[in-house]
Amino acid sequence: MSITWDSNEPPQDVKIGLLGWIRVLLRGLAIILTITFGLVLLLPLRLIEARVHGMARPWSPHITRVVCRVSLICMGLRFERRGAPMQGQGAVVANHSSWLDIFVLNASDQVFFVSKAEVAGWPGIGFLARITGTVFIARERREAKVQTQVFETRLLAGHRLLFFPEGTSTDGQRVLPFKSTLFQAFLAPQLRDVLSVQPASVTYHAPKGTDPRTYGWWGDMDFGSHMIATLALARQGRVVVTYHAPLKVADMTDRKALAAASESAVRSGHTVM
Repeated sequence: MSITWDSNEPPQDVKIGLLGWIRVLLRGLAIILTITFGLVLLLPLRLIEARVHGMARPWSPHITRVVCRVSLICMGLRFERRGAPMQGQGAVVANHSSWLDIFVLNASDQVFFVSKAEVAGWPGIGFLARITGTVFIARERREAKVQTQVFETRLLAGHRLLFFPEGTSTDGQRVLPFKSTLFQAFLAPQLRDVLSVQPASVTYHAPKGTDPRTYGWWGDMDFGSHMIATLALARQGRVVVTYHAPLKVADMTDRKALAAASESAVRSGHTVM
């Protein structure tokens, strides 16, 4: 079972009126149509891509990125990117606040998420995660060697992996200590001299007059209820993604040093106003 962060202060109850439900319907329908259209383009393209390029995915991530950007527009959530995603082989690490991070970080860069294994079985979401190339992992020590091999294969194929070292989502107001376990894969002899890890800070700014934790999804919060409450907002806030300077893996002594340097950079850019 995955570790879940919780707060001593429970989230505020959200009451949705008629106008709120209308917004849910309109925004939700627009997002569903956007994702559906993206799948119509993605599925046949992926078949061709696999035949021509094998493990590499030079085409399909562009569709995922456009779909996520349009979905944020449909939702009304303003998006800002600061800094530039790195070029070349490596991974991105970011703080984790919400299911919205999937849209936000896909809209920011062409990445492949690393996710807990149980997500693969979630209705709808699991299918979308698989088709977009998500790497599923089991957070168990006995699986560490297999997971490292999977990471190596994907990274050497040119995939830029993205994972959340906190291991859980939060209320968006903090950055939790980074767990160093997954960083070990980047220190493999055939990888460490060619890879970089780029820290990215994701900061949500709730609409004025609402709970600052509005976009955070944590504890035992239900996904469906949180999604409806988010879509029902009369005014949306904004999200800022800040990319920091990439860290060369070869410059780090071990996985703990790499995790600590990544955490420090993410904290420096996580500003909640």
